[in-house]
Amino acid sequence: MYKFRAKSNIVLSVLSLLALLALIAVENGKIDVKQNWYDEKLEAARLSQTAADCLKNYRLENGVFIDAINDPNQTALIGQEYTLVTTDRGYIDAKLSSTNPNFAALIVQFLKEAGVEEKDNVAVALTGSFPGLNIAVMAAIETLNLKPIIITSVGSSNFGANDPYFTWLDMEKVLYESNVFRHKSVAASIGGGFDEGRGLSPQGRDLIIQAIERNKIDFIREKHLEKSITRRMEIYEEHSKGQPIKAFINVGGGIASLGNTVNGQLIPPGLNENLPVRNFPVRGVIIEMGKAEIPIIHIMNIKQLLAKYGLPYSPVPMPEPGEGGIFVHRQYNLIITAIATLFLVIVIVLVYLSEQKFHRLGTDLVPIQKANRAEKDDTENIHDL
Repeated sequence: MYKFRAKSNIVLSVLSLLALLALIAVENGKIDVKQNWYDEKLEAARLSQTAADCLKNYRLENGVFIDAINDPNQTALIGQEYTLVTTDRGYIDAKLSSTNPNFAALIVQFLKEAGVEEKDNVAVALTGSFPGLNIAVMAAIETLNLKPIIITSVGSSNFGANDPYFTWLDMEKVLYESNVFRHKSVAASIGGGFDEGRGLSPQGRDLIIQAIERNKIDFIREKHLEKSITRRMEIYEEHSKGQPIKAFINVGGGIASLGNTVNGQLIPPGLNENLPVRNFPVRGVIIEMGKAEIPIIHIMNIKQLLAKYGLPYSPVPMPEPGEGGIFVHRQYNLIITAIATLFLVIVIVLVYLSEQKFHRLGTDLVPIQKANRAEKDDTENIHDL
């Protein structure tokens, strides 16, 4: 009987085996659970893919060459490293990541978490740097049937929409006229240094002005950054028509939106329902919106956002709409986990009770053993006599 006690190797080995089997059952029993707003997210991702395909087909029909090295997924959304309208330094991996159509699902989540509802006004600030993200934002807005007020800084960083003859404004026009999106920018600025193209050549600035003019968009052309910021706020107010703005979406590092490049790092990426208290060098549009207690959706630091929300960084091949942790979350099956836990508890309790019974039997046998020893001693004493 001793070898079947709780502290015996046989019992301990059986308990270990049962625990291992329970762990395997629980791990293999994980299930996929749809995240909140799954249907809206999927619809936005599919619309984002449709928009990207529309632009790609348009470019190919017009004889544009796609660089298969810099654009391995052949999205036609990756621009050149340098052109006359390239304003800032950009990183190609971030640009490749932003072409994932499932980024639109993340924008849907931010908007939903911000409490935005159908037909609400949403202020939007875009740049030419991330056409993929611009498409994602537009797809989310269309899916949720919101009313966007969009202002674009046309200049672009490396590998963005930096073709002087096919800027983001031109992309918007194609998508608008193709009935993919129902909205487009209401105003635009040159972008770059001081929001007036500082750092660009005169020819580069002229090319951006031509893009604004051919798309017949209100041209924000102020001599000072502060006035450019003020003008943007006026445009948002004018187009909101007395109705409240329920969220502000900033994509990229447009200087008028941020006020200062430092602000882009001081403000956490993603949804900010309340801006952190900071000593912001210049109060750009994003700061003014925050002061008005308008939820901020700040789309910068792409790698950090992707890691947090389960989207791949610089994916090859391109994920299909609906792929990623933003849509489905794997979690433990509560029924299997409960059954496995209950089973182990029962086995442990049985072993414990068995051990207690053994100890009680041992205690009951002590007086008998003592009596037997006393009787034996008396017998031996008689024989000695």
